[in-house]
Amino acid sequence: MTTDRDVSRWRLRSQLLAAPHGDAEQVVRALLAVQAENPSQSAWAVATRTEAPDQDDLAAALATGQVLRTHILRSTWHYVPADDVHWLQELTSPRVLPVYEQQLRPLGDRVPAIAGIVEAALGEASALTRTELATRLAERGEPLTGQPLGLLMAWLEVHNRVTSGAPRDGEHTYALFDERVPAPRRLDRDEGLAELALRYFTSHGPATERDLMYWATLVVTDVRRGIAGAGDRLSSFEHDGRTFWHAAGEEPPASGESPTAPAGHLLQVLDEMYRGYQDSRWMLDSDGLVPRGREAAIGMALVDGQLLAAMKRTIGAKRVTFALQPYRALRARERSAIEEAAARYAAFLGLEPRVELAEG
Repeated sequence: MTTDRDVSRWRLRSQLLAAPHGDAEQVVRALLAVQAENPSQSAWAVATRTEAPDQDDLAAALATGQVLRTHILRSTWHYVPADDVHWLQELTSPRVLPVYEQQLRPLGDRVPAIAGIVEAALGEASALTRTELATRLAERGEPLTGQPLGLLMAWLEVHNRVTSGAPRDGEHTYALFDERVPAPRRLDRDEGLAELALRYFTSHGPATERDLMYWATLVVTDVRRGIAGAGDRLSSFEHDGRTFWHAAGEEPPASGESPTAPAGHLLQVLDEMYRGYQDSRWMLDSDGLVPRGREAAIGMALVDGQLLAAMKRTIGAKRVTFALQPYRALRARERSAIEEAAARYAAFLGLEPRVELAEG
């Protein structure tokens, strides 16, 4: 019988956290979208799933436009393969755009004029930072800065009018969507729903209908149409009164079987291993150790797919420190797995690792 632990360990494999392989572009393509608010933290979310973690890997994919960093799905920042952005936005935007339209109401009838200035400026300069766009707007008599400008840019992104440009000196830029993605992949709604269901349940499975509803901001009827459209490419099983979907031909790890290395992971709380689910998120806490209140931790330590400690990352000049607050006493093997995870993360950053473990 499949257990919560089995499901969570299975997800390690689906999400490329166990037996990581490929480069950054391949990882993002496999997962379809990777949440990406904080560029530093989310870069590790991608790199830790690659065969050879390297900061230049994702940076190059963003520079060339193979991968875009844009507002999509819930709608928040995500890394997405460039040729998947158009159809994915068209599929998921109807339930997202009303939220932005409500938030942009204070701008009234200024929105079309501001959007036009932004697009004209990007047409002249190819890629601009948000600060540079604010300057262009002020020069043209439509001053807009801060959160209102960020909301407008996200609204334009969800409309496939603007997307990410090549980062400049590590800073995010914007570019016209049509220039960045001149030949987007287009799918009709049924094709898109089937593609979404197949790729989500392949990369995040086993997961439930409601997990995908949350992840993509869809209604249950759309999710079910997608599952039906995927046909025999997906399989399912019943667990804890729910149906869990996964790629056909995939089997759960045998009970008691050690998961494929690495066993330990230090991840941001926005990582797909946590944020990629809502209905069945707590498969990674099968013993019920983690308080279910407000999320206070900015990171987490996992061993064998189980959340064992809250984690805070602090970067210094020569060292990165991972301060852990365990939810129970850690066993020697678990400490070793976390130390190995810290060493991998630190090597990616080019720093020395330090693990600080709070006692009692």
